[in-house]
Amino acid sequence: MEREALVGYLDNYLRIDEIQDYGPQGLQVESDNRAITRIALAVDTAPPIVEEAAAWGADMLLVHHGIFWGQTERIAGPLGARVRLLLRHNINLYAAHLALDAHPEVGNNAELARLLGITAEGWWCAPRGTPIGVLGAVTPGTSREELVARVVQLLNTEPVVLPHGPDWPERVAIVSGSAAGHTGEAAAVGADTLITGETSHSHYWAASDHAMNVIFAGHYATETVGVQALGRHLAERFGVEVKFLDFPTKM
Repeated sequence: MEREALVGYLDNYLRIDEIQDYGPQGLQVESDNRAITRIALAVDTAPPIVEEAAAWGADMLLVHHGIFWGQTERIAGPLGARVRLLLRHNINLYAAHLALDAHPEVGNNAELARLLGITAEGWWCAPRGTPIGVLGAVTPGTSREELVARVVQLLNTEPVVLPHGPDWPERVAIVSGSAAGHTGEAAAVGADTLITGETSHSHYWAASDHAMNVIFAGHYATETVGVQALGRHLAERFGVEVKFLDFPTKM
């Protein structure tokens, strides 16, 4: 498949130009390789991941966490090393951060809800203007312990659980990655349980103050599902070969 056609499709499907982010998204590094037959999928962009993509023969590395954040950086130091490595192996880099979180079909949060058996009812949490989190209903009769067990089985993770909410949750707010600072917002939209990625000391009392269950399933683990769902979509639609490269950070 021609790179330009694939990038155009991804930009449109993911609404790359419509969703504000912390840095430029979409095609971040353009190599000389214009024919895309193999797409490596990953959460992050780092030298070991690029090397594994190259060893597999990838033409493109499609990631959730790209290499540009905030203000413009010099292509030097660690950033320069990543760019040189991608170009050395003739690999294009495509990144979709908040756009992938927010996607209603293959996004991290929509996919987490679907896989956990949570019926999506709406969206919440808009860090850059576009809601990225899913708000949904738990199957009646599901205990907190059962919900945690589903998370463990689905993501192969060891979550930190703050059991400050009901033993039998009814509405769950989901935001992959880092959303513990939105615990009060989750309570305000009617959730009694929050599923997100990472935590810190201060989040304990926020959960207690709002009588919320919070399940911290890991930043990395909660963001593995979106790129894989997107990869399956591309494989089915265009016949490209995809492979998920698993590099867990335990964070």
